[in-house]
Amino acid sequence: VSEGIRAFARDARHLALVPEAEFLLYVARDVQLIEENLRPALARGDLVIADRFLYTAEVLARFGRHLPESFTAPVLQAAAGTLAPELVILIDVDPALARARRKSAKLAAGDERAPSRKGLGGVGLQHRLRHGYQQLATADAQRWVTVNNEAPLPQVVDSLAELIDDAHRHNVSAALKRFRTRRSQPASAAAAAAVRSVEDALEQFLRRVDGRVASEPQVAAHLLGGLSGPPVDQRRRSLAAAVPRAVIAGSEGLDDETSWSLRQDFAHQHPRTVALSLTRLAGNNARAAAMRLDLKGEAPAQVALSLTAIDDDGAFALRELLFDRAPDAVMTSLAGLGSARAWTLRDRWWSQSGADVAGSYPAALTCARSVAGLDDQRAWELREKARPAAPVAALASLGGADSDRAWRWRQEALPRAPKVVMNTLFALRDARAWEMRAAVAPECKEALDSVFDMDDAPAWDLRESHCDRWPSTVVKSLGTLALLPRGRALVERQLAHHPDNLSLLKHAAAVALGLAAGVPANE
Repeated sequence: VSEGIRAFARDARHLALVPEAEFLLYVARDVQLIEENLRPALARGDLVIADRFLYTAEVLARFGRHLPESFTAPVLQAAAGTLAPELVILIDVDPALARARRKSAKLAAGDERAPSRKGLGGVGLQHRLRHGYQQLATADAQRWVTVNNEAPLPQVVDSLAELIDDAHRHNVSAALKRFRTRRSQPASAAAAAAVRSVEDALEQFLRRVDGRVASEPQVAAHLLGGLSGPPVDQRRRSLAAAVPRAVIAGSEGLDDETSWSLRQDFAHQHPRTVALSLTRLAGNNARAAAMRLDLKGEAPAQVALSLTAIDDDGAFALRELLFDRAPDAVMTSLAGLGSARAWTLRDRWWSQSGADVAGSYPAALTCARSVAGLDDQRAWELREKARPAAPVAALASLGGADSDRAWRWRQEALPRAPKVVMNTLFALRDARAWEMRAAVAPECKEALDSVFDMDDAPAWDLRESHCDRWPSTVVKSLGTLALLPRGRALVERQLAHHPDNLSLLKHAAAVALGLAAGVPANE
């Protein structure tokens, strides 16, 4: 029951779910867990270790969704009754490292699930949740302890097992005192090192990556994603022996010799990953075209997806070859294409699938993705049909659309899906776009992403206003501007103020490598 409630609450199709109802669902999930598992175990005298409690619902509601404590507190009190954990361990970590771990784990597990409803709020929600947990821990230091999760997992596990054993044998207060004494260490020289230039940033970033190679090679490979150049390439080659899929996935859109060598080496061991790495490589790229043909039999859907937005004869010939084996992927690859032959393929999919777009999530998802970036009447007819079953995909398909109804959709969805709305504003200079960016930028870093490579005065104002709130995204948003004096000065200023920010170090490292024009979406 608890897992069923969780699945409903995380499902992004429920875009209309209001924060108050979301909070009550999270509480209901925990109440079921409390009554079904925790209370019976405690009644038997067991030592109970739970991976979460009602604090999850509290932090999401209060800090994530800004619900007042006057609303949440009575509900939480009623749900918990007299039950409260004797010891609460907050496992804390840099959000950039947490994202790297999560994404690399999904890749390793082949997890292709859509992002949860939390993901609609963007990275800012993760920061607010972290801040909320930290506040709870600070306010109740007699029961809460915060543990940094950057060390290798076995070390973290051993230290926590020792803490729990000590608390169980003696008492929580004494165990926490001993635990904190053991873990209080002076700041390391590396953490205090100054970063004065993008070259320093590259050195620091690679040192951080090297520190992950032995214990978390998947994460190390993910952190290198989107980067190329001599100091990076030797690490990519070395990591490829242990985690080839992670290294190949990180080469998406890269056209350097090392990336091509790695693709050739692993093309037939990991054809799907290699095919997807060809995404964003233009149709006139001869090597990409040849590799797509080579892999079309082993990875038809992934080859089709790598053709997204490519509108040349070769791409359409390959779509024809792939259509019967991967029709949905071929449809998705038509994003941004409004040509007659693109509509011929869409009509063919429609007639052959017989899909009930309004009632089928997979069909609606495919339909919405197919018309992404299009703003004509035919595209809107499909988008409207897809919206009931796949509201997030329909919203995301507005990328670049500038019609009045596109703006109405954005305005309606902005409170609940700011990340998705911001992603549709990429390169838009309409006054409404600037107004929306300014409204959500304090809590949604994707507002900065949407001004990538833009040299407009409002874009610079946005960057300057949020230098400390989103230090790495401000640099990422510069694109090629990072190679110019004004941009370079901003990068160096950010490094001086935030020398330990892992994501910032990566984006500055890209500048040092001469890759600013293609700073990756892969953080």
